[in-house]
Formats: sequence, structure tokens, C-alpha cells
Amino acid sequence: MRSSGRVAFTSLLFAAFALFLCALVLLPQRLAFRGGTRYTFFTGNSSSDCRVVTASPESAPLVRLTLKEVCGESTLFETLDIDEFLASVNGEILFTESLSDSENYYCRADLPYSVTLYGQEVNLHICVKDSGVTVASPIIFGGY
Repeated sequence: MRSSGRVAFTSLLFAAFALFLCALVLLPQRLAFRGGTRYTFFTGNSSSDCRVVTASPESAPLVRLTLKEVCGESTLFETLDIDEFLASVNGEILFTESLSDSENYYCRADLPYSVTLYGQEVNLHICVKDSGVTVASPIIFGGY
């Protein structure tokens, strides 16, 4: 009887370890962006009732998994080659906006969220500042 108990315990331990390994592989794939230094998730039905949740790169996959009604996400990069990034998400720039402290690109790309701006479906917003580059899908909600 003890032998079957050890086999059951070992099997359970092995299954838990396999599940843990799968989680390590699959959780980061749920993020819209990879390689950022800070992640922000937007939850709610629209930008007017949007709640902002921030996470470190290490905790972002797990935080994302625990959130309900995610309507967008963003991450911050210290530097970013925009052309290379656009190619990686099959993106195209629809229009730009220049502000005193930033250059903003509104794009269409293979990303999960979207909004309509100026009659066009936008699902990628890139904001370039001296302090870094923020990318978001569909757009950066709140201040940037």
C-alpha cells in the first residue's frame, strides 16, 4: 500500500511540475507586447470607466491572467526601432500627431484590441518621448 501511495504522490508532483512549466511558457504569450520595462493594463468597458493596473515585467503575465474586462495594454521601452517593431506586428501607420514633448503614431496592426479614431480602426499607439517609447493596444489611455 505504501508503494502505491508513493507512486501517486510522485505522479501528482510530476503533474504539478509539468503544469508549472506550461504556465512559464504560456503566460508570457498572453501579453500583447514583450520586452518592456513596465506594463500597464486597462480594464473596463471604455476609456471613461478605465481602471489602470501596472506591473513589472516579471509579474505582468500573472497580473494579466488575474484581470477581468481587459480593454487594452501598454508597455514602456527605453528605446525602440519603430520600423522593426511595426514589421514584427504587421503594422502600418495611419496618422501621426506631434505634441510639444512627443511624437505619436496611430497604427493598424495584428493586435487584440481596437478603437475607432477619426473614422479609422486603430489598434496600436506608439508615443515617442525623450524619456522612452510607450506602445499600447489600442491606444494609451490617460496621460502619456
